[in-house]
Amino acid sequence: HVTFDHGGNVPYIEGQSIGIIAPGPDKKGEQPARIRLYSIASSAVGDDQTSKTVSLCVKRVVEVDGKFMNREVGEDKPDKAGTHFPNGKVYRGVCSNHICDMTPGDDVLITGPTGAEMLLPEDPEANIIMLATGTGIAPMRSYMRLLFHDDAGANADGTRKFKGLAWLFMGVPFSKSLLYDDEHTEYKTKYPEQFRFDYAVSREDKNAAGQKMYIQTKMAEYTEDLWALMQDQKTHIYMCGLKGMEAGMAECFGEIAQKNGLDWAEVSKQMKKDHRYHVEVY
Repeated sequence: HVTFDHGGNVPYIEGQSIGIIAPGPDKKGEQPARIRLYSIASSAVGDDQTSKTVSLCVKRVVEVDGKFMNREVGEDKPDKAGTHFPNGKVYRGVCSNHICDMTPGDDVLITGPTGAEMLLPEDPEANIIMLATGTGIAPMRSYMRLLFHDDAGANADGTRKFKGLAWLFMGVPFSKSLLYDDEHTEYKTKYPEQFRFDYAVSREDKNAAGQKMYIQTKMAEYTEDLWALMQDQKTHIYMCGLKGMEAGMAECFGEIAQKNGLDWAEVSKQMKKDHRYHVEVY
């Protein structure tokens, strides 16, 4: 989790992205490196609620003896976390390592903001179903900060402006990768009728049938509830993370759609047309 001070020069809203320009060279030899987009993980007012900061959730990309390489054997130096691989050919993601190796006071080149696909609905009574894998939790965190944490999301009497249900499904390989769990637990404790969260930890958990616990496997435990929610025109689905997540949705809801005389591909297509199905995958 990295926070930048933009001094009020990069106003954004929840669900948008910013570009970061690393000095480079990138893997094509360009200097500076090409813009790398990152989903914003803070609400519009920022983590400190001053409207002068922006936060990202960044995973350091390091690949050893893989397809790409930008450090020969012996060239990899310890990063800020003290990790290095001197005995292998190493590829380090140019921008992710640039960000993760920064120290307070460093300058950063920011572009944007950009993006309209993942914006929240204006209706305070909307229901929000959020599906995130790994760092795809970033836009979901921005929503939840606004809905359940920030002064900007509160009425004068202290109640929240948001009146719907927000339900988060987060998928990670290992439980140590469950980002922002403390925040999710706090929202659930404070707003038990309005916030739910379920985790799918694929390398550690299995369902009753012995299958690995992916997001769609976890969602399948609540198929009826989720299907009922989706029939409400006020319900929006937000998906962010790895490509392939949409295939998981078809796996999860194909059967119940069929039972109701519908085809999931058509249902999701209609939801997209209605601007109720928002996808940002990479």
